[in-house]
Amino acid sequence: MTMRRLWGLLVLASSTACSGAGEQTAGPTQGELTIQLLAQAIANADTATVLDIFWPEATYDDFANQQSHQGIQEIVAYVMSTHAWGDDVYMNMGRIHLTLTGAVGEWVFSAVQNRPLDDRIPEGTGREVVLNGVTVIEMEGDRIIRAADYTDTAPLLLQLGSRIELPGGQIIELDDPGR
Repeated sequence: MTMRRLWGLLVLASSTACSGAGEQTAGPTQGELTIQLLAQAIANADTATVLDIFWPEATYDDFANQQSHQGIQEIVAYVMSTHAWGDDVYMNMGRIHLTLTGAVGEWVFSAVQNRPLDDRIPEGTGREVVLNGVTVIEMEGDRIIRAADYTDTAPLLLQLGSRIELPGGQIIELDDPGR
């Protein structure tokens, strides 16, 4: 375990273990700490932490975009991809639900899109996007063997000024002209 990861675990453990006056709580589980570290790594473009918390042969599924990232190099590229188009990246892991082999975390993500977003948004808009989603992690020992993100990307595209054209001619776009 690297010093950076150990320090992150200690900071998270101390903040998670604190509760109201007189309450006794058990310390956070490995799954809780790991999913919090993943959210911090995404927000901070911290590839060292990603390398620490995933097994080299892990899988990370991005269900919104119907992609599966196999192995640590693809996972690092996926997790850091937000920083290719966005600045001021923020990821707050809210509620965490424990499973027998990991955790499920509900999150809020935001970023300012200042550079092209793949081939979908060809230029920077300077607009902030805010998304909610869920990440599921499965642990083997003290590392992630599989992770999966679930979110709806339609709000992202709409917040950046896109429109969604449905069969039959219906168009969905944000009502706020100042977006």
